[in-house]
Amino acid sequence: MKAITHSDQPTEEWRPGVRTRRIVAACDGATALCIFEQWVDPGVGAPTHVHDVEEVLTVIAGRAEIWIDRERLECGAGASVVIPAGARHGFRNGGTTRLHIHAVLASPFFAAEFDEGVGQVRRWENT
Repeated sequence: MKAITHSDQPTEEWRPGVRTRRIVAACDGATALCIFEQWVDPGVGAPTHVHDVEEVLTVIAGRAEIWIDRERLECGAGASVVIPAGARHGFRNGGTTRLHIHAVLASPFFAAEFDEGVGQVRRWENT
């Protein structure tokens, strides 16, 4: 058993205006979950994409515009959205302050197919 000190995990620029910190994933010994958090500048976020597994997005601070397929909603701090496996979804910071969001994937690593033509992205799977 080992403890993972979150403040020891580095943040990285996922895309312009989006800083990401891995909380736990396969490369940390996880076998069923991938958890990470992001700090998102106003007007940016995660473009439409899909995962093969369920995801839960939780807004820690700020305001998020979240879409699943054609449905859109706005969430503030303390709200979570369950995104079904295979659903096309994304989010953006719809507020004027930095958005802090927490994501949990039902997979030990991050894997997604993005609509923006990047192709499949896989991260944090090495153990």
